Amino acid sequence: MEYIMLFIIGVCATTVGTLAGGGGFISFPAMLILGMPVHSAIGANKVSNTISSFSSFFHLYKKKEISLKESFWIIPVSLGGGLSGGYIASKISGEHLFIIAVILLIFAFVTSFKGKGSFTGENHLKMDKFSIPGLYGIGIYDGLFGPGQGTLMFYLFGFLKISYIQAVGLVRLATFSSCFGAAISYIAAGKIIWPLTVALMLGSLTGAQIGVRIAEKLKPQYVKPVLRIVTVALIIHMVVDQVF
Repeated sequence: MEYIMLFIIGVCATTVGTLAGGGGFISFPAMLILGMPVHSAIGANKVSNTISSFSSFFHLYKKKEISLKESFWIIPVSLGGGLSGGYIASKISGEHLFIIAVILLIFAFVTSFKGKGSFTGENHLKMDKFSIPGLYGIGIYDGLFGPGQGTLMFYLFGFLKISYIQAVGLVRLATFSSCFGAAISYIAAGKIIWPLTVALMLGSLTGAQIGVRIAEKLKPQYVKPVLRIVTVALIIHMVVDQVF
């Protein structure tokens, strides 16, 4: 029964995560409720996200919605940010990390009403004074705390006037980059419970394909409302989890 539950959790979390980020807030608590050890749950998430995020990126790459030449530089920038964030995290208390995460999500939520980015643009991602610091900064956040990383990236790509379907592919590529190294670390440390991880991964692969196909049909004017709902849910989840 727990294998079926993990499959369903993977489908739901990755579908939401593909569309607007924040899937980890569904899968991680659910795995803990099922009794998985914390490190095994994190490792399962990293392994499944590595595979599922690449599958959705590759789907859009095959359909020529996104160019590898245009987006490949995201990988070292995201990795560099993640490594920096991991180092900073070792110097900051958990309470301070929580405060930083909530402030960033609230800032993104508020600016979404003022910003002009609506995912209707046709700009291509370029290395400039906004994209590099933005991606590096979100990479630091991912290394510091993690949850909401994909949602923040969607806000960044909306600001850069990149179309929604391209933003989906770029977020999934960055997620693959940040999760790949972590997945290897958890595998090497022997923290992976493989039968449970495979069940989650199969669900995540299914969710990734469902999510990317919904994204292809989702009208741009609906993207920001979806992002705002996910952002509010993330903030509430973090505050409630911290209090209780």
